[in-house]
Amino acid sequence: MNTVVPRWCVLIPCLNEEAAIQSVVESVLSLGAPVIVIDDGSNDRTPDIVAALPVTLLRHRERHGKGDALRHGFREALRQGYEAVLTMDGDGQHLASDIPRIVAAAAQYPGHIVIGARLLHREQQPKGRRRANAVADWGISWACAQPVADTQSGQRWYPRAALDLVDLPAENFVFEAALLIAASREKKLGVVSVPIASRYQGDFRLSHFNPVGDVTRITFYTIGRVFHYGNIFESHRRSRGAPIVVNSPTD
Repeated sequence: MNTVVPRWCVLIPCLNEEAAIQSVVESVLSLGAPVIVIDDGSNDRTPDIVAALPVTLLRHRERHGKGDALRHGFREALRQGYEAVLTMDGDGQHLASDIPRIVAAAAQYPGHIVIGARLLHREQQPKGRRRANAVADWGISWACAQPVADTQSGQRWYPRAALDLVDLPAENFVFEAALLIAASREKKLGVVSVPIASRYQGDFRLSHFNPVGDVTRITFYTIGRVFHYGNIFESHRRSRGAPIVVNSPTD
């Protein structure tokens, strides 16, 4: 039986997204969801565009990285009294139309992180990115000691217990992996995935994710966490099950 979801908002970290940010934010506002945007030092029109919209805008004068942008947004969400946060990117690859299904899964699975997992139309993913994501899923699932589908997706539901991990010592894209691992191991949260489309075609700007540098940093961090929590072989065994995937539509 579904439960009532806690008070939540949508959190959008962004950097130089003037081409897409208005449509992304307006599509979320059309759902009636409150929005917090963190501009991580953009040098284009992004902050001016967002400032004209009915949202909370947080600005960094210089680029701090995605981890610090999310950290800043989590603190603001908690300050405003929200008990959960749904994150999504500002470049248009995540759709507001997927949000109701993610929220429905959060209601069905309280005490879980919900990931909008790019399991549909995977043929759009570049082969190199697909292989890198598969390796990341394998390693991060091991560190989490539970199976996780699409550990690299930025469209996620974080319940309050995960938000309490805001001070994790991890930066940039490592922060999202660190949240999954610490939430699984220290907060005993489960992870649920809701299938969304892979969107790599169209007029998207080049990713801020560095396939070499960021993958290397995530890999070393993940290996360190595997050894930190111990029970290495048991953790690997537990990570090899089938991830929880919720396909049910909303009303």
